[in-house]
Amino acid sequence: MTQLLYQEPSPDSFALDTELPLTIQEQIVAAISSLTDTPIYENHQSGHTWKFTYGTVTVYVHLSGEASNDVFTVWSPVLNLPVKKQEALYAALLEKNWSETLEARFCVWNEQVILNHTRSLDGLNVSEITRAITVVATLADEYDEPLAAEFNS
Repeated sequence: MTQLLYQEPSPDSFALDTELPLTIQEQIVAAISSLTDTPIYENHQSGHTWKFTYGTVTVYVHLSGEASNDVFTVWSPVLNLPVKKQEALYAALLEKNWSETLEARFCVWNEQVILNHTRSLDGLNVSEITRAITVVATLADEYDEPLAAEFNS
């Protein structure tokens, strides 16, 4: 008959995760860091803004505050206006919004076509932050040159 010996459990077997959850700002920095090593950060009265280059575009990430009713926004300018075939451009962008841009959308702001994503902070998690930043950066980089080639000529 085999005798079982009692072994005192090691302290490591009961280790608790004592790390605090990441703040929303830390989650944004982590997501941006997966795409670039050189983000620029600004803290101002209207919130926090990060700016970085991805491929051929500049991407902005803005956090208006840290309450659940504050807003997380990612945007990237892809084309300066006006263009020669503006009506055709707008029709093409509306079609792309429906079928190609996932959670992002094209809009017009400050004489530019912008690709953006906006969401309230209520229930926002790190995977949504990462996806939003990645989708906007990737699609803006994909669309900027073809749109300029087609509509600026």
